[in-house]
Amino acid sequence: MTARLSPQQLSEKHRPTLDRALETIRTRAYWSPHPEHPKAYGESAPADGLAAFRALRGTRFELDQPGTDGWTGGEVSPYGPALEIEYPHADPDVLLPAMRAGMAAWRDAGPETRALVCLEILARISSRTHEFAHAVMHTSGQAFMMAFQAGGPHAQDRGLEAVAYAYAEQTRTPGAADWSKPQGKRDPLRLRKSFVAAPRGVSLLIGCNTFPTWNGYPGLFASLATGNAVLVKPHPRAVLPLAMTVRAAREALAEAGFDANLVALAVERPGEGIAASLALRPEIRIVDYTGSTAFGDWLETHARQAVVHTEKAGVNTVVVDSTDDYKGMLANLAFSLSLYSGQMCTTPQNLLIPRDGITTDAGEKSYDEVVADLAAAVDGLLGDDARANGLLGALVNPDVKARLEAAADFGDVALASREITHPDFPEAVVRTPALVKADGARKVWEKSGESEGAGGGAEVPYLSECFGPVSFAVAVDSTRDALDLLRRTIREKGAMTVGAYTTSPETERALEEVCLEEPAQLSLNLTGGVYVNQTAAFSDFHGTGGNPAANATLCDAAFVANRFRMVEVRRPE
Repeated sequence: MTARLSPQQLSEKHRPTLDRALETIRTRAYWSPHPEHPKAYGESAPADGLAAFRALRGTRFELDQPGTDGWTGGEVSPYGPALEIEYPHADPDVLLPAMRAGMAAWRDAGPETRALVCLEILARISSRTHEFAHAVMHTSGQAFMMAFQAGGPHAQDRGLEAVAYAYAEQTRTPGAADWSKPQGKRDPLRLRKSFVAAPRGVSLLIGCNTFPTWNGYPGLFASLATGNAVLVKPHPRAVLPLAMTVRAAREALAEAGFDANLVALAVERPGEGIAASLALRPEIRIVDYTGSTAFGDWLETHARQAVVHTEKAGVNTVVVDSTDDYKGMLANLAFSLSLYSGQMCTTPQNLLIPRDGITTDAGEKSYDEVVADLAAAVDGLLGDDARANGLLGALVNPDVKARLEAAADFGDVALASREITHPDFPEAVVRTPALVKADGARKVWEKSGESEGAGGGAEVPYLSECFGPVSFAVAVDSTRDALDLLRRTIREKGAMTVGAYTTSPETERALEEVCLEEPAQLSLNLTGGVYVNQTAAFSDFHGTGGNPAANATLCDAAFVANRFRMVEVRRPE
């Protein structure tokens, strides 16, 4: 295979970016090489990106992969139109051996070359950010600007972050060392030792529907940078963004002189459910998964031959104790509840509010006043339909809509959801969030007429994840009770994020202690343009891996270090 991208060219082009990324994961400062603003990509980029996306619709997505035994597809945009794209369906008995065949040369290339090739892949993806934005928008239901930023530069940042961590961990050990052990009057024992980062095998990426690139790129690039081949299995409703990623990776690998089959695509036929069968194959040695708790638990239990990284469901909680910026608190929470219709794994679900009220810079506020004011803040934020469409996006699937429509069954609705028509996509299901009152002293749902004292009844709805635009204003007896409920929720249900508002140093320390003992990422007193459900690559950790919501963190050393093993060869000098 003839390389068109030499190691020197790759180094000249990408080594400065890699060095900056390595420095930034050490300092945790703000930095991004991928522009967030659409205009940064050139005057013609918006039109070119839209045209490129439209050109993909109604076509066969050719990848020239081994083992293609048919074609499949069926994505329908949450905004209405069918994409009508067909993807290659792969026979794993043919594809997986072909993927393994290129791994020796990829391993021998070393950490630096692998990192630079990964950065070339990311650069090619970045140059097509507008096209990717439309692909993410029309598979996830994100509004365009969110799809552009989260599905584009923010996802690319997370991929680069994983490459930086992978490079740092692989180069922590020197490639070679001369070893000498003194033996008194005799000659010393001398050995020449070499150390090679050896990949585990084929890595399986199981993509999600809501954030196919943002959640997918860390695992993909962490595995590729550590020498593994990567089989990408997208969510059946969100194939296109990851298929485009696979194509970009295959092209860059081939041009750098490596086997394109180091990255391949596995798309399932309707109802086929190939994720489970692939995850158990002996060739699969790493699994990255984002999705439901049930399947994540299944993977952790059954994919015993693989290192399994999961991001599952959690119940994200905000403790409202007191604030010195009541208006800012309400505005910040309203935005957090509304963004992408609450369809983020980091969106707050439970707001724990003392039933006797809170102290604010605007005076004492009762529980009912806080709930009513928050409802008014959401209404004010989403009162203009154009602004609402830009924030909410579309509901990603019918299950989210069903949960929203069932909100009245969960309790007293303080803020009812309303339907919004999208001017460009009238078939899109766009809904504002619902806010439901709940009683934190009640541990059992009494809808069926059963009570805790009667020894029956189902768990209250707010103690389980209600994915989508439904949140609960939970009345608690005191801040201490809120802390107890927070601790229980993290321990039993997990949390990707925890937020809190307090003017009390003692309460702040108590909140930190809960989140240190039941590891969860904590945001305190956010009232400006930073929100609890947003994290920045290179600085913020996404998840902790320390509670049931996820067993891994995006991104830390542990996320990359177990994707390779250090193999030593010793020789006498």
